[in-house]
Amino acid sequence: MTCRLCGSGDLQSVVDLGATPPCELFLTEAQLDEPEMTYPLHLRVCTSCWLAQLPPLITPEDTFTEYAYFSSYSTSWVEHAKRFVEGAVGRLGLDQDSFVVEVASNDGYLLQHVAAGGIRCLGVEPSVNVGAAAREKGVPTVTEFLSPETGAAVRAEHGPADLVVANNVYAHIPDVVGFSKGLRALVADDGWVSVEVQHLLTLIELNQYDTIYHEHFQYYTVASAMRALASGGLALVDVELLPTHGGSIRLWARPAEAAGEPSRAVTDVLDREKAAGLHELAGYAEFAKRVATVRRDLLSFLTVAAAQGRSVVGYGAPGKGNTLLNHCGIRPDLLTYTVDRNPYKHGRYTPGTRIPILSPERIAEDRPDYVLVLPWNLRAELTEQLSYVGEWGGRLVFPIPGLEIVEVKP
Repeated sequence: MTCRLCGSGDLQSVVDLGATPPCELFLTEAQLDEPEMTYPLHLRVCTSCWLAQLPPLITPEDTFTEYAYFSSYSTSWVEHAKRFVEGAVGRLGLDQDSFVVEVASNDGYLLQHVAAGGIRCLGVEPSVNVGAAAREKGVPTVTEFLSPETGAAVRAEHGPADLVVANNVYAHIPDVVGFSKGLRALVADDGWVSVEVQHLLTLIELNQYDTIYHEHFQYYTVASAMRALASGGLALVDVELLPTHGGSIRLWARPAEAAGEPSRAVTDVLDREKAAGLHELAGYAEFAKRVATVRRDLLSFLTVAAAQGRSVVGYGAPGKGNTLLNHCGIRPDLLTYTVDRNPYKHGRYTPGTRIPILSPERIAEDRPDYVLVLPWNLRAELTEQLSYVGEWGGRLVFPIPGLEIVEVKP
């Protein structure tokens, strides 16, 4: 294995989570008697450019041609996208003569707000099923994976973009250099690129290891993101720290020739990363031990609850949840079922652990003692949604960054 960004062969282990199935390949009932492929889930970091990465064992075509994740099922995520669009319009002076492109635009959760403002837009989305949902909302969408060639083709047909948005996709592509060049091909020579991606700093500090899964090929500090953007001819201009996904960074970049000097915010975050040791091996040394503690604490809670006859069900069936369930070896004897708002997943089973996925209404019907919240990054939203669990004295359980059992008031 060599670094996909700089080509170095010096990659050091950060944490080895064993082998799991792809996290979004939910099983139908007919597939329960069929074998499942599993792939190593071993995070390493390059000691030359400090890009943390998984080996590219699964291609994006395997994962994203038909995709189970629809962004619009998270109310808070749609609101986050709306706030971003409103801020970008003001910051960049976008108007009806502007053009906005989003890469990995999913079901139109973000571009619907651009279109509502009368601004011309286009989604570039590889998944056929979620792209179709976007078009049903009136969001123009092409079904493509971004590469330098597709970026150039979109630009030739639709013109250069004043703003290119790439939210929560920069980790999902194994060809980080080619993707970065694709972003540069889309954007105008004086335009802007906005990238949101989980921050490796908070992943390490807050034990967010369940966000490590096969469709996340790499994990960025600002330092490694700067190098990745530069590989495509883009320069980092500004950075914002966001609470999304447990802690993300919003990277504002421009074509190198138009960029100028980076902001003070860039320097400040780089200093924080350096102080945390993430620009050297020392910052990664204890992470695997803390991951083992999360696993032991969750399993201890579930086994004691089962021994006491307490009922435990899950809320949500996110990709991160499947990393957690598989790493901990949790099966239906410890977690009877989980629920999800996305009807695509109803009647299916979690990959590897084969836990049934039901509709959210089932929780009120069964009145379990505990609800294990798997999308812990939506804690505020889901604590409010699940407040009714308090009607019968039920409690919520959050596994990350450490086990926490929470009483809720209806």
